[in-house]
Amino acid sequence: MNSYTIINHDRSQICDINISDVEKPPRAKIELGDVTPHNVKQLKTLNTVVFPVSYNEKFYKDVLEVGELAKLAYYNDIVVGAVCCRVDTSENSRRLYIMTLGCLSPYRRLGVGTVMVEHVLRHVEKDGNYDNVYLHVQVNNTGAIDFYKKFGFEIHETKKHYYKRIEPADAHVLQKNLRPPALTNGIISHNERHHNEKFNNHDKKSHDHNHHNDKHLNEKNSSHHHHHHDKKNSDK
Repeated sequence: MNSYTIINHDRSQICDINISDVEKPPRAKIELGDVTPHNVKQLKTLNTVVFPVSYNEKFYKDVLEVGELAKLAYYNDIVVGAVCCRVDTSENSRRLYIMTLGCLSPYRRLGVGTVMVEHVLRHVEKDGNYDNVYLHVQVNNTGAIDFYKKFGFEIHETKKHYYKRIEPADAHVLQKNLRPPALTNGIISHNERHHNEKFNNHDKKSHDHNHHNDKHLNEKNSSHHHHHHDKKNSDK
């Protein structure tokens, strides 16, 4: 191990320094914190900077009530990112929808996004009652798609004309399945529905498509690397 000695002007030894200690930069501290009434304004400011839409008061009111599903991300005690999720019980299943996950551009590729995604996945694993986790990403946002694929997300389907006033307007639904479809929402109820679904599948798909699009009313800026947003609670 390389080291050297600092010598004073009178040739007396002051101290020995290990070179490896000098060369190592201080390790960055990435932490997650709760969203509270005292810091929700920081979340609002962050979303204003990161996302191209503004979120209404209902969005922030709901965020204050979801507990572990909404977190601020701190990089060396500075708020640089946030993740907000909600429980989706549509489509006869219990799913976790990642509404927003974003990080300020100077702090991307430093591990902040990874910490946020891992927090979400730990939460659903601990809960044990989610069928899958999903989110929307613009089809040309290859950076975000590759990022989420590292965590086991796959392209589940593509929503045509999901976004408005931006091109391309299509969005991929990225989804990570947490248990086999046969086990979702209970084996008994699944088997009971099987016969009816055989005949109603076409109508159900049409209904689900319209139901999903009705819930999301805004667009996403493709210039951001790995963030996306829920269009349900946006003002624009």
